[in-house]
Amino acid sequence: MLTLDKIYHASYVLKDVIRRTELIPAPYLNKKGNIFIKPENLQLTGSFKIRGSYYKISQLSDEEKAKGVIACSAGNHAQGVALAATKNGIKSTICLPDCAPISKVEATRNYGAEICLVEGVYDDAYKRAIELRDEKGYTFIHPFDDIDVIAGQGTIGLELIDQMKNVDVVVVPIGGGGLISGVAFALKSLNPNIKVYGVQAAGAPSMKNSVEHKQIERLASVSTIADGIAVKQPGENTFEFCSQYVDGIVTVTDDEVSSAILSMLEHQKLISEGAGAVAAAAVLFDKVPVEGKNVICVVSGGNIDVNILDRVIKRGLFTSGRSALLKVELLDKPGQLVLVSKIIADLGGNVIGVHHERTNANTGVTGCWIRIDLETRNFEHISKIKSALTDAGFNILD
Repeated sequence: MLTLDKIYHASYVLKDVIRRTELIPAPYLNKKGNIFIKPENLQLTGSFKIRGSYYKISQLSDEEKAKGVIACSAGNHAQGVALAATKNGIKSTICLPDCAPISKVEATRNYGAEICLVEGVYDDAYKRAIELRDEKGYTFIHPFDDIDVIAGQGTIGLELIDQMKNVDVVVVPIGGGGLISGVAFALKSLNPNIKVYGVQAAGAPSMKNSVEHKQIERLASVSTIADGIAVKQPGENTFEFCSQYVDGIVTVTDDEVSSAILSMLEHQKLISEGAGAVAAAAVLFDKVPVEGKNVICVVSGGNIDVNILDRVIKRGLFTSGRSALLKVELLDKPGQLVLVSKIIADLGGNVIGVHHERTNANTGVTGCWIRIDLETRNFEHISKIKSALTDAGFNILD
């Protein structure tokens, strides 16, 4: 049974283990409210998961510890369990989906765990972990649907109350629901007037669907760059907590998540993974009410693969109007490219790439076209450049 006393006990157990991540002002996310970030991406192992996994392992009996522990994860819970087990001298085996970022897999291995890669997504890794638990007698450490794990995550709620007495809104990522269950329970127990909103990826809305339909539902598939919250089915405990304590659940697209990652990287110099950025994305794109309110976004993790980060940054640049790709039809005669370049330069655009094609099936014999990659300020800037090119007689192709 989850109680406030249990969460306070978890806070006591964790006081010499975790970092107390301080709130950071983030006015750039939404000027309508007083926005702050809770940067759990700066936590040990790069995510909040160390809180729940360490507390859970600390509560095991000597017999359970002797058997060793097993867990399944998209990466962050894996690292938390591996570190907690190693610190307590316990053997750990972690089942990860084979789509998990390489950086998370290797980090888990480096924390001392034995790795078992499973084809598929989190739910497939969960199935294999249960099989190994039954075969080997390991103690299973559930990533979210466990009261001790939820209590450990709830310590974030205690910190938030202490760090901002007048907080109005807290926005939290949801995968399986362990984080928001603990945070919402702690916050609502101490101050029922605080609004708690959950955020899921549009490609994995398992908790949102379940709460709206008042029964646990399983998605046929999930698809999102936010691999840490790509969960097909919420837990029984977390479903009940979310139904009772969460004021609303919204979704964000991969493009919105990419924009949030880019925004935090530029303004805060903070690197967030996809799952970690969904709360910030919800605030950035007005998915939750923030006007005139003191708002905290929990950035749950920062363990993003550098190769994925590169693609996310490029996508974020396009979706925020910071980058543009123009295809312009020209007459094949001297001076045309110079004129196009001058128009762009006069308006402050920066050409970073040009591809020139003389003929194709859709242009005249004397025609050609160029594809231009641009650095721009925003969508208004792109529109001005397009208008100037059109006014100069150039045809912009779709």
